[in-house]
Amino acid sequence: MSEVLSNPKSENWFETWFDSPYYHILYKDRNDTEAQLFMDNLTHYLNLPEEAKILDLACGKGRHAIYLNQLGYDVTGVDLAENSITEANKSSNETLRFRVHDMREHTTEKYDAVFNLFTSFGYFDKEEDNFKTLVAIKESLTEYGFAVIDFLNANYVINNLVPEEVKTVDGIDFHLKRYVKDGHIYKEIDFEDNNQKFHFTEKVRALTLQDFEAMMEKADIYLLDIFGDYKLRKFFKNDSERLIMIFK
Repeated sequence: MSEVLSNPKSENWFETWFDSPYYHILYKDRNDTEAQLFMDNLTHYLNLPEEAKILDLACGKGRHAIYLNQLGYDVTGVDLAENSITEANKSSNETLRFRVHDMREHTTEKYDAVFNLFTSFGYFDKEEDNFKTLVAIKESLTEYGFAVIDFLNANYVINNLVPEEVKTVDGIDFHLKRYVKDGHIYKEIDFEDNNQKFHFTEKVRALTLQDFEAMMEKADIYLLDIFGDYKLRKFFKNDSERLIMIFK
């Protein structure tokens, strides 16, 4: 039997999994139309000026950043995953750039808007690192800038958790197991490819609106608005799929 290739214990799980080609295979069916509609709704709601400078924080391969740039904005996409940034850079131009960056550190430049999308928060084991990220977002904004965190709605996700399923993509059977433990939502991912077994773990802190409000108050951040989906409809604690927060 072949050995199981897994996240090395010495590294954060997200450093290996998000930089793996299998991450992008598993999630290749993400809805770009929905993502673009969200960007349309968000930029319209924020009433961003033409050529506004936007930071896409944890941009992955840059699908949101690329579309925002097509809307006419000056966009910088940053992510910790080097392979994703290499791929994203193939789309760079004078008003679209990508670089490797740790979200716990504030940027040297200031932005009119900072977008942290698609549950790209709450990965760190230490609570202080999640708090540091919030502070870094605030410090990366211009005086009149807005920030957006698009997070899962923990109550909804936990209540609707599918414990086990198999998802087949590109001929690979991804065996997914989901559970809640120690205030985190886990997803164990097991699959085999080219006679090699792989195992990865996704783990995100089950942060509620109350958790974010407490952190924001501590960071002297002003929460302006909350939405429950990509059409920017009202947030309902148990029924909304997303927790979208606008703050400054």
